[in-house]
Amino acid sequence: MAQRVALYLQDRHPIRHELEMVRYAEERGFSEIWQADTRLARDCIVMMSAFLAETTSLRFGSGVLPIYTRNPAVIAATWSTMWELGGPGPDGRGRVMLGLGAWWEPIASRVGADRRKPLTAMRENVEAIRRLFTMEEVTYQGEFVHLDRVRLDVAYGDLTPRDIPVYVGATGPRMLELAGEICDGVVLNYVVSTDYIRDAVDHVARGAARAGRSLDDIDRPELIVCSLSDDDPDEALTAGKALVAYYLGTEPHIMEASGADPELVEQVRGVVGWPATEADYRRAAHLIPDDLVRSLMAVGTSAECRDKVAEYLDAGVTCPILFPMMDDIRPVVDAFAGWEP
Repeated sequence: MAQRVALYLQDRHPIRHELEMVRYAEERGFSEIWQADTRLARDCIVMMSAFLAETTSLRFGSGVLPIYTRNPAVIAATWSTMWELGGPGPDGRGRVMLGLGAWWEPIASRVGADRRKPLTAMRENVEAIRRLFTMEEVTYQGEFVHLDRVRLDVAYGDLTPRDIPVYVGATGPRMLELAGEICDGVVLNYVVSTDYIRDAVDHVARGAARAGRSLDDIDRPELIVCSLSDDDPDEALTAGKALVAYYLGTEPHIMEASGADPELVEQVRGVVGWPATEADYRRAAHLIPDDLVRSLMAVGTSAECRDKVAEYLDAGVTCPILFPMMDDIRPVVDAFAGWEP
């Protein structure tokens, strides 16, 4: 049986190319697309809506929507709208998934977001949104979420509960455990090793056990960078190094999870600042050792990339969400279409 495989779309590729590749991925049997809510570059809601209108079977998730940027009632209404837009897929399920995240620095503080107590804020958002998806009236009084007799105000449409699974994008151990406790799934982060993934899955299992569930009850897709080229695997490796440089220089939570040498991180930060350009990433690429890149992503030929993704599956991932680093996404789709690891 073919492995469930997804694509991760961010802002690396032109929107028209992404629309074309979404249709192509559907034709080749991919199961889903996860759309980033990327920095202040692209809005996941706009992109997911466009993709839903262009397809009939693919499912779409936000990977991930920051909870500090929208009210939970507005989030629920937005996903209800996309649920209606997408309609059911061939299996009868709705075609949208809600992935939520606690955002990250330095962007959150630079736009005035108060990221205090992210675990409490996430729990309240997830609980309130899930209740709103039942289409019943909700009153919720928490520290961050305040709803007073609120319901999704559908006057003329379908009033049945929305079958929209809720995921949390988690990196740290406490957020991973929270996802296992209260969510349908967890979106595991990228630019991390398989050892990190095994540890992360253990934390998800602990959270699930607290709620009387097993690990099998929790979906565990993972973002996996895929820098693939059968024609020029050396250039694919360089592109992977540039991305590692970006994350080591700008996203401390991923930096910590990657297990990178702190001295290397400081060297990279001397080249890559915020906001950084692609040219900055390339200038820092020579600092990144080959073995570090190969431990954190799928890089090289099609066969090498498939072998690496299989390692992540063995570590506990349920669905690879492939982030293509090349200008043309099609080779990644072709390399994994119908794949049986």
